[in-house]
Amino acid sequence: MVNEFEIKKQICDIGRRIYNRNMVAANDGNISVKLNDNEFLCTPTGVSKGFMTPEFICKVDAQGNVIQANPGFKPSSEIKMHMRVYQKRPDVGSVVHAHPIYATSFAIAGIPLTQPIMPEAVIALGCVPIAEYGTPSTMEIPDNLEKYLPYFDAVLLENHGALTWSTDLNAAYMKMESVEFYAQLLYQSKLLGGPKEFDKENIKKLYEIRRKFGMPGKHPANLCQNKDGVNCHNCGGACHSQEYKQFPGYQYDFVGSDAPAEAPAATTANADAELVANITKQVMAQLGLK
Repeated sequence: MVNEFEIKKQICDIGRRIYNRNMVAANDGNISVKLNDNEFLCTPTGVSKGFMTPEFICKVDAQGNVIQANPGFKPSSEIKMHMRVYQKRPDVGSVVHAHPIYATSFAIAGIPLTQPIMPEAVIALGCVPIAEYGTPSTMEIPDNLEKYLPYFDAVLLENHGALTWSTDLNAAYMKMESVEFYAQLLYQSKLLGGPKEFDKENIKKLYEIRRKFGMPGKHPANLCQNKDGVNCHNCGGACHSQEYKQFPGYQYDFVGSDAPAEAPAATTANADAELVANITKQVMAQLGLK
C-alpha cells in the first residue's frame, strides 16, 4: 500500500499538472484523496497548486475537520464539495476541482457538454451536466451537486469551473483533462459550422464497448434517458436548452409550460441553429475574443 508521504507527492505532481496546463490561475483549484472512510488528504487554501510540496498537504476527517496540518496551512473551504462526493459515492477515491478555460467557459455560458462528437468522450464521460451555482465556501455547492452524483463522474459548476472524481487520483485528474479536451473540441467545431454528431446506433455501440470494458464509475449510458427513451446524448436539444430543466433521474421536461414532451422538428432545428450562434457569441466573449 502506498504510504501517505507518497500520496502527498502525487497530489503535488497533479497540482503542477493542472497549473502548467492553465487549468487554474493563482491559487485556484483543489485536490483531495481518500485514505480510508474517515481520513482524507487535501490541498490547502491560499496556495498555488503549481508550487506545492508534501508539507503543504492537510489531512481532514469525513466532515472536513482538520486532523493534521502544518503551521500556516489549512484546508480549502471548498473541501465541503469533496466530502459530499465521498459521502454519496463510496467507490470514489479522489476528487479534482479546477477552472479549465474551455470547460469553464461553457459553465459560464450555461451550456452543458452533451453532444456526442468523439468516441473517447462518449465512452469515458457521457454527458457532463451543469450543477447550479452556489456561493463558494457555503453548503450551496455540495447541496446543488448532490443530485448529479449518482449518475455522473464529472460536472461543470455554473459560473465556477469543473469537478471530476474517480477511483484514484490519476483517474480523477485524467477525467479533468478529458472534460477540457472535449469542451475545446466542441467549441472549435462550432466555430467551423457545428460538429457532426454520432447517430443513435453508433452511440449504442460505444456504450456497449464501455460495458464490455467494465469501466469503473457511473455513466449515463445506463441511467440518463429522456421521456421518449432516447439517451441524453441524442435528445433533440432538450439536454442543453435553457427552456428545459433536469430532474433527479434525468427525465427532461419543459419548465412552466403545458407544451408536449417532444418539441416539433422545426422548433428543434431552429433551437439548434440559435444554440450554435449563442455558444459562439458567449464563449468567445468569455475568452476575450471578438
